[in-house]
Amino acid sequence: MIDSHPGSGTFVKGKTVMVQPSRGGYEMTMNLMIEPAIPTLVEQVRDSAISTLARQDLYSMLRYQAFGGSSRSKEAALHWLDRRLSRAVPEQVLVCPGIHSALVGLLTQLVSPGQLVCVESLAYPGIKAIAAQLGLTLHSLERDADGPLVRPFEEICRQGNVAVLYLNPTIHNPTTTIIPKGRREALADVALRYSIPIIEDDAYTLLSEESVTPIADLAPELTYYIMGTAKCFGPGLRSAFVHAPARRQAQRFSGAMRALYVMSSPLVDELVSNWILDGTADAMCKAIRTEAIARLKLAEQYLGRQRISSAKGAFHLWLKLPKASNWNPSELAVQLRSHGVSAVASAAFSTDNNPPDALRLCFGGPITRDNWEEGLQHVADLIDQPAYLSSLTT
Repeated sequence: MIDSHPGSGTFVKGKTVMVQPSRGGYEMTMNLMIEPAIPTLVEQVRDSAISTLARQDLYSMLRYQAFGGSSRSKEAALHWLDRRLSRAVPEQVLVCPGIHSALVGLLTQLVSPGQLVCVESLAYPGIKAIAAQLGLTLHSLERDADGPLVRPFEEICRQGNVAVLYLNPTIHNPTTTIIPKGRREALADVALRYSIPIIEDDAYTLLSEESVTPIADLAPELTYYIMGTAKCFGPGLRSAFVHAPARRQAQRFSGAMRALYVMSSPLVDELVSNWILDGTADAMCKAIRTEAIARLKLAEQYLGRQRISSAKGAFHLWLKLPKASNWNPSELAVQLRSHGVSAVASAAFSTDNNPPDALRLCFGGPITRDNWEEGLQHVADLIDQPAYLSSLTT
């Protein structure tokens, strides 16, 4: 089996036993996808990979390649992008070594010294890390249940110092918000009036049961639209697809990425292309979505719907802490990780230095549904007792 975690499971052909994932090397602060324990799916992934390797010229996959992907890789990328974009243009598509790498390339290209990168007040920690590494300034936009507010975005745009708007509009990390069409249209309208480029990070979109118009369809001349395989197949692949606003921008972005990374891995590109084009990726995505919905129902049962923000298909949720518990989110996250629960405090996502009393719980990674239920019991037990009593339970 090709998997993002060594030793993540075994499958004996012809048997119907469930695959039991190993929890070795489990990074509990990352938002890891669910690893479906379905023998036929594991076999399909493995057999497709073997077939890919068997029919390819080995040396062709060990050579330097032109950045942006082979014709077959771009065919697969278009197949993937067409699930959401109304019109993906081949000349504007690039295959990249993961979404995170694409974000580094885009920010180095789009942001000049002294300019601002607009982000939500709660945002993907990777964008914070990239900005810190590149010496970029993030400007935090106030948000509500529907995503970033339009008025603060327009107000900062009027000042003329905004380089780009970064959005994660579908199953937002960490809150699971899906920005509704009306809010997307309003944000796109502001960006169009002030000519502000948009980075639309749609890493989770294929897991969502809701199909909302991408911002790239509302402001195609400004938007860099990104999809990848990390959240719907495996983060170890480091594979992503970027649709640039125009051919000229695609060429500039390709140059930036080549300077930073030389190329994406031809071997990985071939594997991913085959998995997409032969339907294996769709089967994996469907299995992840189905299991995520089942695990979310358990979370609602143990924690109550009023305490959590969630979206069908997501493998993380946003847990709002009751005031009576008196827990510090960071301390609670440490306690939960000691019980095997993947928990990250709100401070990791905050861009305005005012994190709410909340944390992200991930129910993916190398855990079973039973493991998740056990973890939920620990969560429920801890948040319903005062923090000062926690030392009595550890």
